[in-house]
Amino acid sequence: MNILDDLKLQYRLGGISMRVMYWNIACFIVSLIFFYQFSVGQFAFPNWLALSSDPQVFMFKPWTFLTYAFFHDGFFHLLFNMMVLNFASTLFLTYFTQKQYLGLYLLSALFAGVAFALSFYFSNITGSIVGASAAIMAILVAATTYSPLMNVRLFLFGNVKLWHITAVILILDLMQFRLGNMGGHISHLAGAFFGFAYIKLLQNGTDLSIIVSKTLDFFVNLFRKSPTTPFTKVHKNYKKPTEKTTSRIVTKDKTQQQIDEILDKISQSGYDCLTKEEKEFLFKAGK
Repeated sequence: MNILDDLKLQYRLGGISMRVMYWNIACFIVSLIFFYQFSVGQFAFPNWLALSSDPQVFMFKPWTFLTYAFFHDGFFHLLFNMMVLNFASTLFLTYFTQKQYLGLYLLSALFAGVAFALSFYFSNITGSIVGASAAIMAILVAATTYSPLMNVRLFLFGNVKLWHITAVILILDLMQFRLGNMGGHISHLAGAFFGFAYIKLLQNGTDLSIIVSKTLDFFVNLFRKSPTTPFTKVHKNYKKPTEKTTSRIVTKDKTQQQIDEILDKISQSGYDCLTKEEKEFLFKAGK
């Protein structure tokens, strides 16, 4: 199995958090090819990808309230966000489903984008933002709101409470509010607020992520072709199944059992714990 096959398998088996990270990395590679100005050493994102605070721009490009949350203005911007996203995703998915994860990511990005645009508009400031930080803050704060006293082991610090980590990140955002990137910090805090509100509403019986799930299901069903099954005459066969048929069923059960065992191993110890033979077996079984 080559590296490309290994990445495909990780994408297929890694769950929604792995896919969101892959989407962010893929968008960064695309932006590096098409939007990076090597002469000045910075990105120049078009206004149909980055979120602008100018109403004359975002009103005619409403999709930018989501696209901005998948692009990053530099390698270290991407690296730091993906590290925090990986950390926050593990915590969030300990308690909640993958559909709730995707719903929170998209809805918090939308909410933070609206907060950024409105705050800049009423402040008479024009600017634009990119980055997944707001959605990541929502996922981290949501996990913290649900389980603030969870113990997290940090290198050099030992065991600390989850709310301590989140509080430090929020305080740093507040301290840097006037130093630069004000739009980014506004979106971060808006994302954090949305993550808190999402959990509180969920505990009261309202799951906002259903909005995203139903919307995605609608479009999937809209473009999915309904299978047409022609009329076929059914003949009953009262003969006992042959030994060959039984053998095939037993073989299939053993194969499925081996797949289930490998998937259990991934859920307990992660994908990297698999042997080369187990990775190749999963890749062939997934074809």
